[in-house]
Amino acid sequence: MNNNCRNVLLIAILWLLASCSATKYVPEGAYLLDEVRIQSDNKEVKPSNLALYIRQNPNSKWFSLIKMQLYVYNLSGRDSTRWINRALRRMGDAPVIYSAEDAERSREEIAKAVRNMGYMGASVTCIPTFNTRKLKLTYKITTGKPYKVNALSYDIPDEKIKDYMEEDSAGTYLKKGMYLDVNVLDLERQRITDNLRRHGYYRFNKDYLSYTADTVRGTYQVDLTLHLALYKPGNDSQPQPHRQYFIDKVNFITDYNVLHSSALSSVEVNDSIHYKGFPIYYKDDLYLRPKVLTNNLHFSSGSLYNESDVQRTYSSFGRLQALKYTNIRFFETQRSDSTLLNAYIMLTRSKHQSVSFELEGTNSAGDLGAAASVSFQHRNLFKGSETFMIKLRGAYEAVSGLQGNYRDEDYTELGAEATINFPRFLFPLLSPDFRRKIRANTEFGLQYSYQFRPEFTRIVASASWSYKWGVQRRNLQHRIDLLDVSYLYMPWISQDFQEQYLEKDENYILKYNYEDRLIVRSGYSLVYNSAGSALMNNTLIGNSSSIRFNVESAGNLLYALGKITGMKKNDDGEYTLLNIPFAQYVKLDIDYAKNIMIDNRNSLAFHIGGGIAIPYGNATVVPLEKRYFSGGANSVRGWSIRDLGPGTFPGDGNYLNRTGDIKLDASIEYRTRLFWKFKGAVFVDAGNIWTLRNYEDQPGGQFKLKEFYKQIAVAYGLGLRLDLDFFVLRFDGGMKAINPESGAKRYPFLHPNFGRDFAFHFAVGYPF
Repeated sequence: MNNNCRNVLLIAILWLLASCSATKYVPEGAYLLDEVRIQSDNKEVKPSNLALYIRQNPNSKWFSLIKMQLYVYNLSGRDSTRWINRALRRMGDAPVIYSAEDAERSREEIAKAVRNMGYMGASVTCIPTFNTRKLKLTYKITTGKPYKVNALSYDIPDEKIKDYMEEDSAGTYLKKGMYLDVNVLDLERQRITDNLRRHGYYRFNKDYLSYTADTVRGTYQVDLTLHLALYKPGNDSQPQPHRQYFIDKVNFITDYNVLHSSALSSVEVNDSIHYKGFPIYYKDDLYLRPKVLTNNLHFSSGSLYNESDVQRTYSSFGRLQALKYTNIRFFETQRSDSTLLNAYIMLTRSKHQSVSFELEGTNSAGDLGAAASVSFQHRNLFKGSETFMIKLRGAYEAVSGLQGNYRDEDYTELGAEATINFPRFLFPLLSPDFRRKIRANTEFGLQYSYQFRPEFTRIVASASWSYKWGVQRRNLQHRIDLLDVSYLYMPWISQDFQEQYLEKDENYILKYNYEDRLIVRSGYSLVYNSAGSALMNNTLIGNSSSIRFNVESAGNLLYALGKITGMKKNDDGEYTLLNIPFAQYVKLDIDYAKNIMIDNRNSLAFHIGGGIAIPYGNATVVPLEKRYFSGGANSVRGWSIRDLGPGTFPGDGNYLNRTGDIKLDASIEYRTRLFWKFKGAVFVDAGNIWTLRNYEDQPGGQFKLKEFYKQIAVAYGLGLRLDLDFFVLRFDGGMKAINPESGAKRYPFLHPNFGRDFAFHFAVGYPF
């Protein structure tokens, strides 16, 4: 009966869509632009690179298949006074009516673009194909032969600039035999300009550079000459060599209002001080220490103007949380024939103090609860843009279904966290000049968590010292955790829990993670994102890729100390510090993701990642917080969180046994923009976790090279995302396709059971 209902509903939807003619709102004598194609007779001229020159595109398609928004629009009636018709039209897209004028402009733009690639004789024809009231448009490109550079010459009458160009000639884009590509020629003009602006040529721009191209008659060879125009102070002035500029005075204005005029006369200043020769002007109070201002400045009085130093200064001040905006302005001195520049570093302060409150709901295996946190942040604690944050968190969750003599209490957690971030590199015994060269932030943190459950009470306390810095040009971010010390303390464990789980079953993983433990670790992580700042409304512009790498190690120094000093061991053969055993392991994680833009509404994203955590020396198990789990919103989405693996292990109701030492994950998503701020996705996930050792309580969980690929779980599903620009709400529904477990559950995609094989996930942000 249920299958029949679903079939009837599906047929009804298909009939409804089919009945909504795509040309319902196409005027008489006009045509619906149904499809646009670009065809090229040359493999080197790719149609995908020319799609941006199309002035008129057909109605968008969901998943590049269905013009759903056009169908939604066509569901509306013609009476615009009815709210339902207005709503359908807002949700949908009006039909795109073919415009011959736009088609001709597109043809001209494509032809111009192809000719700029060096195919001077290229032609583009526009071929329409009619089908009743629909039209398919094809732009057919005939490139012809490309023009190539036969000889290169330079006309540089300014000797000093000529020397700079020769010194930097290794980076030139111009080469004999290259196509006469206008885009490459323009890149060379910009490259030369950037180099000269790093050597004092403040007023130089690429318009001073031009080309002449002489073709050799009867051939496709070109003699190319690069020309430099000399500087002319006025229309009636004689040309002269370009001038190099030097920095004269550097001034700081700390209370610049970006909403006011940019003229210096409009800046409100009440007082000033001089620090090491730098004038500092402020309105009411100087909220930053003078040393902070000068330490983030990368040019000084008497130095040659250098555009790179200016950008480094922008970047350094941009790291200061006490500032909202930075604007650097240069003014030529009024002395005649002067080549001196006065610099003004104009700063706008941010809101230094803020309080935030968060509330969230929790659900652990059907037990409902809530958590709340309040945090206070000060972004200029010691007048050096130090960011101090303190956060208090509380959580409560009803605990049900416990079998045993436990205390009648629900789960309660109280936590506190405090961090302070210094926008400079701090390390003892290093010179100030050396520390200034390393553009890293230093962060110190303290965390405390008190967890109160019917079965036990657990306290986790930790302290950390880390460094973070980025390389903006290369879109790299680095982090070094110099020292991270965590202490797990179990002040009370229920006798029933002790006997039933920790002693009776001899579960080593469970026992290891419910004992007092010390973790002293160090680590390094790197994040690379090719997109960098190429984001608009939370959407990537163009293709992008990212790499995440992390390595950490714990216990090595303590183990070496234990070996040398003969440190005391406990009954399990572990070295102890103050009678507390410490963990020892090494962990490595790597993840690669790529986003491929198909068009402005559709993209294909995929990622693959893996990790391994190896206990050794003083431990045979990795601590729970460092072990891997599989399933959930950011893993194989056909399984709930911590519900998959390790290996073929079917689970025994204990989530600690659903952890492993090795993890492999891979996903592919086809993403599409639906309507308003809603986006959709179709995805396939694969992965699992494994253990390095053959633990008795995790049968089938050990990693074996000849068998692991047979144990990879596969899931598929649909996703809906609400993109609110500043964050994304994600709803994913996944179905199991291949189950690592043997038997009847092995291939659920052949015999799907919604109640057994479906998992729903709610999350914030994209999975990768």
